[in-house]
Amino acid sequence: MSALIRSGRGVARWLLRLLLAALIIDLFYIWQLWHERPVLESGPVPMSRFISDQRTRGGLRMSRWEPIAIDKIPTHVVRAVLIAEDGRFYSHAGFDFTAIQQAINVNMERRRIAFGASTISQQTAKNMYLTPERSWLRKWHEALLTVTLEVLVSKRRILEIYLNTAQLGRGVFGVQAAARHYWNRPVALLSLRQAAELAATLPSPGNANPNTRSVFFRSHADKIYRRLQRVYNPSGNS
Repeated sequence: MSALIRSGRGVARWLLRLLLAALIIDLFYIWQLWHERPVLESGPVPMSRFISDQRTRGGLRMSRWEPIAIDKIPTHVVRAVLIAEDGRFYSHAGFDFTAIQQAINVNMERRRIAFGASTISQQTAKNMYLTPERSWLRKWHEALLTVTLEVLVSKRRILEIYLNTAQLGRGVFGVQAAARHYWNRPVALLSLRQAAELAATLPSPGNANPNTRSVFFRSHADKIYRRLQRVYNPSGNS
């Protein structure tokens, strides 16, 4: 019996060592990703890995990407995106546990993955450094990078990067390129309705956007627009 216990302890120690080695290798991998595409606190927004990978493969050779400083993006456009994607962005530390619980409840009720709960910080980490593949390992890397972003980069900068790298159509990235693509005007000239439609594009940019005008897209855009109106036009006058 004592020999069996000693053997079990030996196996446990080896497993612990392997786990520690794997963690060290994984952290080194994250460190490499972070330094391949550094996110500085100020300056030009770097191209995301997703955009550069697509261009390298030739899939989005004609992709549109026009990075713009957050100071030049209208407040109502920023607010529309926050309403659509992450209403508690400024109050959480990278993960919205309230939204996660709500998503779990809805998904269990519907017995399918109907809603996600990724924050803007998580999506920025994924867009900047990772691939679109769905796996537990990628989610783990996303979590590590999200924590890194939240610790080393300001909320304002994270939001600036997201607004410039989020996909808003087939081959369309960032709010400036999307504004020109859908309305042939700079983002600075978008109306409340157009801001709402821009934000409503985010959940499914390829299928639900101002060009396709799917039922889901119109419903989602209307909800965002009504919330914007309560802030910018509380009297309800057109």
